[in-house]
Amino acid sequence: MSDDTGFEPKIIAFLCKWTTYAAADLCGVSRMPYPSNISIIRVNCTGEVTADMILSSFAKGADGILIGGCRPGHCRYEDGNLKGSNGVYLLKRALKEFGVNPDRIREVGIAGAQGLIFQRAVEKFTADIRAMGPCPVMSNA
Repeated sequence: MSDDTGFEPKIIAFLCKWTTYAAADLCGVSRMPYPSNISIIRVNCTGEVTADMILSSFAKGADGILIGGCRPGHCRYEDGNLKGSNGVYLLKRALKEFGVNPDRIREVGIAGAQGLIFQRAVEKFTADIRAMGPCPVMSNA
């Protein structure tokens, strides 16, 4: 659903295959709809999501980036999600310096059995990005 201006955000979701991706899959199997503007990229761990991947997504037209993985302390790869989160924190600080709202990147920790939590998280993120409007990275290109 778009707003009065017709803007429908494009969101890229990097999802840990062990947790949040499984929650998204559970939504599908359970016929729990979530916004169709979410493009999911399955990763082994959110720790492998790099600044280049995020910036490339913005450069290709993404309005928001959702990174979904394990809850803190529950990473299959020990502290992979914490390492990834540290990198995201630094990238968000840099984006802010360039006038890009750092809230365009959101991290969530969702277990595989939490399909309803995933559904609500993507609905909320989509609404938040819709309220921000198009990402300025592409509007300046």
